Amino acid sequence: MAAAATATSTTATALLSISNACESMLKLKLIHARLIRFDLHDHRILAKLFRFAAVSPAGNLRYATLLFSYHHCIRSNSTTAFFYNTLIRGFANSSDPSKSFTLFNSMRRRSISPDPFSFTFILKARSRCLSNMAGDVQAQALKFGCLGPHPSHADVHNALIHLYALADPASAQQVFDEMPEPDVVSWSGLLSAHLRVSDLDNARKVFDGMPERDVVSWTAMISGYTRAQRAKDALKLFQLMPMQPDEVTMIAVISACTSLGDLEAGEGIRRYINDKGFGWMVSLCNALIDMYAKCGCLKSARQVFDETKNKSLITWNSMISAYAAHGAADAAIKLFDEMSAAGVKPDGVSFLAVLSACTHQGLVSEGQRLFAAMPDNHVAVGVEHYGCMVDMLGRAGLLEEAYQLIESMPMPSNDVIWGALLGACNIHGNVRIAEKAVEKVKQLKSGKGGYYVILSNMYAASGRRAEASNMRQNMEQMGARKTPGVSSSWASTPCQDIDQRLFDLQRNIN
Repeated sequence: MAAAATATSTTATALLSISNACESMLKLKLIHARLIRFDLHDHRILAKLFRFAAVSPAGNLRYATLLFSYHHCIRSNSTTAFFYNTLIRGFANSSDPSKSFTLFNSMRRRSISPDPFSFTFILKARSRCLSNMAGDVQAQALKFGCLGPHPSHADVHNALIHLYALADPASAQQVFDEMPEPDVVSWSGLLSAHLRVSDLDNARKVFDGMPERDVVSWTAMISGYTRAQRAKDALKLFQLMPMQPDEVTMIAVISACTSLGDLEAGEGIRRYINDKGFGWMVSLCNALIDMYAKCGCLKSARQVFDETKNKSLITWNSMISAYAAHGAADAAIKLFDEMSAAGVKPDGVSFLAVLSACTHQGLVSEGQRLFAAMPDNHVAVGVEHYGCMVDMLGRAGLLEEAYQLIESMPMPSNDVIWGALLGACNIHGNVRIAEKAVEKVKQLKSGKGGYYVILSNMYAASGRRAEASNMRQNMEQMGARKTPGVSSSWASTPCQDIDQRLFDLQRNIN
């Protein structure tokens, strides 16, 4: 018996040593198999294996759940709380954080008292579910004594602040004020709370009051100014930054220069990027291409593009979009072909940009070829691509083809596409198709009166004054109002909208 006990103890010691160095699920399973074979229930070994499976990037949550169930969490309360907390933490960081709530509720049903770790992890799960319903968890944390002056409670306070920061800055401020000693995480959470609701003035007060400000807090404040279209404030704050910025900071600064259209400031930022050795960062190169394009400097945009060594799809799309927005259709198409030849697969944004370029230059055949090539490239054709084609065909006077294309769309059309066709009908004097377009707009229940004004004017221009008058009366009866700022010649087309949104789309994807 003694020999057997000694052997078991030796085996457990050896497995404990091995479990400390566990670095893969294969090794974990081998150790676990030994535990089962020797009928060992060593809390220390199981805890290490379970933590690796549940929390490590190389772990496996499914296997962690099996460990959790198979060993019944070990019946000691302290160990059981650890196992629950570890699995809650694992799911809080997973693609399905809602499973943390189920575990937390199971924990409570088994009368296992949660500790500060429990509340920290469950609050993180709530924030990852984009839920700011922290009140019930906060009440339970108070009930179990997990909010207060104890150092271990600081993480719960901070988790609450970051959760309330999603939509309730007043509650975030209240939790912050109740903390005995806020730390840098607490201040960052409060700053985020005000920035999320674009309360820039209060955010700046919090920022100025922070005892410690790292690159993250500086970047958050600069980015907040940029998103709120306060580009000058963003650049002024950047000039005061005492430490080296990171990639995210520089993107926000470049975006500020873009918003201002300040080419001189943008050139200075580009020199700064090169001097600091940031030139290899593809995201910064993409942002610089966007800036130069919006400032009307295609030559510099192309220079940055050519200097970018590891071009991403966004890099190619940014330059193609720049050419398209400036009416350089031949350059856009050439670069699109070069991208394909380089083995870079185009996406929906690539095709949208090059189709827009074809529309501006009236390159109908080329546009049709590219449009037809989208399925071959396994790219989904969206309503915006159809809008470009309708605009292109309409400008070329191919109104019947444009009408048939809309009718063949596999997704519902919208009033913007029918409006583009109506505008083309107005230019080419095709009342018959214009009537069909307005009828479709009526079916979409659009209250925009600009469509009806166009058809009314077309009736009048063709000598059909009775029908023009009738159209005006119908417009009044339907309560349709002429869209402010939209002329009867249909001022906005899908491709014009695309020109305004294309660069922003690139930056959002990045």
